[in-house]
Amino acid sequence: MRLKSMKRRTLQKETIKQIFQQLDQPLGIEQILCKGREKVPALNRATVYRNIRLYVEEGLLLKINHPALGTLYERAGRGHHHHFYCRICDQVFELPGCALKETNVTPKGFFAESHEVFVSGVCSSCSTRDFSSITNTDHENPPA
Repeated sequence: MRLKSMKRRTLQKETIKQIFQQLDQPLGIEQILCKGREKVPALNRATVYRNIRLYVEEGLLLKINHPALGTLYERAGRGHHHHFYCRICDQVFELPGCALKETNVTPKGFFAESHEVFVSGVCSSCSTRDFSSITNTDHENPPA
């Protein structure tokens, strides 16, 4: 009986799925909730968590543990890649492919099973904006 309820298609569940298809980037729960409420104003945090968990269990989403942003989620099946975090706009972008060869970075006798690289800095959109009035420590509140 419980299995049927997990497979049920709801507007909330479909909206969350559409968010990942449209934005095509790693997202945190708050970003998902904010975007989802644009379409379904009554969407709540518990519903987002529940459906994200289901999508991870079904293999549709992957969980990423970002060192600065915490837990993020992205669509599965995209091949191995890494991520770039823009400190100005607070967005995370995919870096396609991988230049890191695990055998070249591990000490002798070590066997790497997986790795994740996070690069941070300023994205191309933000680098063209004038932020001369802020310092490196003011990045949390960039001018609009």
